[in-house]
Amino acid sequence: MNVLTWTELDEAGRAEALRRGTAAAGPEVTAGVAEILREVRTRGDDALRELTARLDGAEPATIEVPADARAAAVAGLDPALRDAITEAAGRIRVFHEAGRQQGYAVETAPGVVCERVVRPIRRVGLYVPAGSAPLPSTALMLGVPAQLAGCPEVVLCTPPRPDGTADPAVLAAAAECGITQVFLVGGAQAVAAMAYGTPTVPRCDKIFGPGNAWVTEAKRQVSTAEGGPGIDLPAGPSEVLVVADAGADPEFVAADLLSQAEHGPDSQVILLTDSPALADAVAAQVQEQVETLPRAAIARKALAASRLIVTPDLETALEVSNDYAPEHLILALRDPRAWIDRVDRAGSVFLGDHTPETLGDYCSGTNHVLPTAGAARYTGGVNVAAFQIAMTVQRATPAGLQEVGPCAVILAEAEQLHAHQRAVTRRLDRLAPGPW
Repeated sequence: MNVLTWTELDEAGRAEALRRGTAAAGPEVTAGVAEILREVRTRGDDALRELTARLDGAEPATIEVPADARAAAVAGLDPALRDAITEAAGRIRVFHEAGRQQGYAVETAPGVVCERVVRPIRRVGLYVPAGSAPLPSTALMLGVPAQLAGCPEVVLCTPPRPDGTADPAVLAAAAECGITQVFLVGGAQAVAAMAYGTPTVPRCDKIFGPGNAWVTEAKRQVSTAEGGPGIDLPAGPSEVLVVADAGADPEFVAADLLSQAEHGPDSQVILLTDSPALADAVAAQVQEQVETLPRAAIARKALAASRLIVTPDLETALEVSNDYAPEHLILALRDPRAWIDRVDRAGSVFLGDHTPETLGDYCSGTNHVLPTAGAARYTGGVNVAAFQIAMTVQRATPAGLQEVGPCAVILAEAEQLHAHQRAVTRRLDRLAPGPW
């Protein structure tokens, strides 16, 4: 990784330094996803089987994982891993339960009560990636909030392994969340199946989950189609930005960068620091540590689109970070809490030298399904509220209508919507005839 100096870059150079590596793949991915969606929509399960064989190199015996296969996989799992899944799920529940949205009622005028009531989404679809590595943690991150929200039906899709079976740890995580509908479908075709429904996979009202550029594009396309499902957020290729000062540990910083680089070749990692010496030390550590990684080839491809940038001061580093709006932000600073007020845009923030992003990925309690590609500018990560619908309810008594009705009459007149106006005045006339 080369070290760049922010003040030596012109505007174009700065934009290039922060450009996500997946941007150039847009047209190819868009067209490819559209074709996959068309196939699944028109040919259903047959398309799913063919796409799974062609793209995943697997031919599952059935698209849906039978109950006995799910139970056998969970029973055969290493007890230590099974316990870790349960432990992580417990902390995720504690954190997310504290943030559940609540209904409320307010009397906005005498005799007029307005309420907000919360209902679970009827059927939600969860996508759990398993392309280069299975992600049981994602099943927990999606399944626990869905369970807390009370969603009546939860559908989970995950790619099959080469032998045509589901990853046992993913099945164990699904079981921990009470999920009984698991389907062996991956990639854009999984999104299509949950969006349109097939004879086997139920059509879902909203689709959740991270994935590569193809999954993200599939979610975008189905959500913008007429009658399409909702989606949680743009949760595409992983990214982390580290802001570090001279006192940061180069070994730790490099390890944090590589922890995201190994996710996939289209991941991106960035270091911003006011210390040229630290930048050089981190670059050396990255080169040393990547050699020992089992997924070194994947990490090296991600590092090709990654940057080490020296800024004139930490204030500038935070400004650059806010412009970038990272999925994960690590503040490897001596007093990280003192800088948190300067952070305006990030999916999830990790404070200090002993809070690796890995904790958020697995078991600290926060959610790891987070906005990528700059979407942290306008949205946050998945939570219980994402699995719920908030409806408003109101009731006016006759006295309440007399209190607020004249206001509606004036506003309707201003907008020349006389049917609106008369829906009020006809009632007011019954109560107390008068000029309206």
